[in-house]
Amino acid sequence: MAKPKSTFVCQNCGNVTSRWQGKCEACGEWNTIVEENAAGGIGGGPQRGSLRKGKPVALMPLSGELEEAPRIRTRIAEFDRATGGGIVRGSAILIGGDPGIGKSTLLMQAAAGLSRAGHKVVYVSGEEAVAQVRLRAQRLQAAETDVQLMAETNVEDILATLAQERRPDLVIIDSIQTLWSDMADSAPGTVTQVRSGVQSLVRYAKSSGAAVILVGHVTKDGQIAGPRVVEHMVDAVLYFEGEGGHHFRILRTVKNRFGPTDEIGVFEMSDIGLREVANPSELFLGERNSKAPGAAVFAGMEGTRPVLVEIQALVAPTSLGTPRRAVVGWDGARLAMVLAVLEAHCGVRLGSHDVYLNVAGGYRISEPAADLAVAAALVSSLSGVALPPDCVYFGEISLSGAVRPVAHAAQRMKEAEKLGFAQSVLPQLSDGQRMRDGVAHEIESLPHLAAAVAGSGRRRDEARSLDYDS
Repeated sequence: MAKPKSTFVCQNCGNVTSRWQGKCEACGEWNTIVEENAAGGIGGGPQRGSLRKGKPVALMPLSGELEEAPRIRTRIAEFDRATGGGIVRGSAILIGGDPGIGKSTLLMQAAAGLSRAGHKVVYVSGEEAVAQVRLRAQRLQAAETDVQLMAETNVEDILATLAQERRPDLVIIDSIQTLWSDMADSAPGTVTQVRSGVQSLVRYAKSSGAAVILVGHVTKDGQIAGPRVVEHMVDAVLYFEGEGGHHFRILRTVKNRFGPTDEIGVFEMSDIGLREVANPSELFLGERNSKAPGAAVFAGMEGTRPVLVEIQALVAPTSLGTPRRAVVGWDGARLAMVLAVLEAHCGVRLGSHDVYLNVAGGYRISEPAADLAVAAALVSSLSGVALPPDCVYFGEISLSGAVRPVAHAAQRMKEAEKLGFAQSVLPQLSDGQRMRDGVAHEIESLPHLAAAVAGSGRRRDEARSLDYDS
């Protein structure tokens, strides 16, 4: 009898090798390679031993009428915004986040909202018992809804239970790391089990028309645990983010086949669950000190939503041989680039100073339009001059010191005006984007900004000296 062929699979990245080794060659992690049966592992496929002849499938035209509404709304506006207007029927959505960030709370509130609207929702818990889920539902004031619960981890049993009842509109799986399938010969949470379980649930969603939401744990690097192929299998990937010391949470879309990416929904954690934040700019600017030097307000964009946040910079003389560069909420490499441009083209000497940069409220910025606000905050902190309290900054800085235009300038300025900011410092606009006079201060290069900040400081000192002399 032939010996069953085995493969060795990395439980961190899903790389397959023919022999065991202590370190994975793909991801570099140690002691993550596990031996698995090739018939049920990655690449094995179901029942490879017996080949069958394929059967033809009916082809359908693109044109045609939809039998029912393509999206279902959860009655949580921020959740619907992040998903592109609601949950698409027959889609699979993967939601990841740190432990205790509020993923189960968010999905319980979404399930309750759909149930109140008359939709059938099934909540499958693999980490908690039914009594524990009911206890959370009572705290969130969702116990009176018709959400059906199930505490099960076997994929085949879950699909068999769903097939017996009327097709649900939404199925919530909490979480995919706890599922296991009879088709895979490995422990729950391994790469093979996670991939097999997600594949079965995605197939169920496409064939039945029921939407499926999967909850995934994240690793220490902030990525969803398991192989990256899981994110390619689902239709949408959302990350639920938040800092432990702050009470707000951000639902960020990184992939969406049925809507825009880089969209966010903002929530505030309270004792009775998550509360929607309709205007996140007021939340991020709520505790702002407008008279302190080193603080600049950045008008950013998250998808289609303009968001105003405060960027704080502290420049202090260093006693170390190598100055420190600490960044929270922004890219450290981009800060190094802005510092180099300031020193090379503006004469701002920061080589003997420690630089600390922080985005207030634990918010994270990824777009390069924050370069101008960061530079203004750095120059303000070094010179000790506070920036105008009614001014916002946005623009991308090039290595030559020029300020490049960014997209959605009109939307950024409109959001700033709505919150009481009368001035905007930004790159030069085209003729079609011109705003009314007195609102936009267009600059061509970074030296103009540094000179304007330093000049305002000198004018204030001269005004103070005149007041003292009089």
